[in-house]
Amino acid sequence: MSETRFQVLRRRLVNEAIQQGWRRVRKAGGIAPGTMAADRFGTFGDGSIVGFPTATLYGEKQMHIGEETLIGCWATLAAGYTPEQTTVPPRALVIGDRCVIGLRCGIVAHESIEIDDDVWFGQDVFITDANHGFDDLDIPIGQQLGPHQPVRIGSGSWIGHGAVILPGSQIGRHVIVAAGSVVRGEVPDYSVVGGVPAKVIRTRTRDDDRTRPDAHPELRPRGEYAFSRSKLTGR
Repeated sequence: MSETRFQVLRRRLVNEAIQQGWRRVRKAGGIAPGTMAADRFGTFGDGSIVGFPTATLYGEKQMHIGEETLIGCWATLAAGYTPEQTTVPPRALVIGDRCVIGLRCGIVAHESIEIDDDVWFGQDVFITDANHGFDDLDIPIGQQLGPHQPVRIGSGSWIGHGAVILPGSQIGRHVIVAAGSVVRGEVPDYSVVGGVPAKVIRTRTRDDDRTRPDAHPELRPRGEYAFSRSKLTGR
């Protein structure tokens, strides 16, 4: 049975009301400077935002977020094993300035995860500085705790969609991690790594720089990101 004109109109209006309402809820629910949610963080920089809704969020007092950093919706940000843990280091999770953390990313810090300035993530990236233990054959793996191993990602790096950064990873500056890679260990500056486990595919050099003055002048950087606030807001 086909809809009447009134039913079609009602369906359209209800749909539009839901769409607009959800957009307003997401905008109002975002964690930004000046909100009580931001005040719960150890540091929350000017111009930064954590999108709403989050998937999991606890241990904010041990988290420090720099300026102009965007963390996408459905993110997991956790410091410690549980919200009640009182032994979490005061700077368990540090995210620098102008970082972008994509949708549905998970960052689980038990002692030390540090992400330097200008690091961009794709979606569904997962990072942790501790994993399950598995040495005791008589205890379920889920009940064993592995060692804490600090993680650091150097400035200017790009972590591709679905990558996993395991405990102990020390990723250098301006590194490219290919989508779906599993990283552990030390990654030198300017490397391109990929695979499971991730291996160095090549090292970027000045010869790769398409924006140097003598090559492709139309691609020279203009001093702001492609998705900078000034482009989005006109200010």
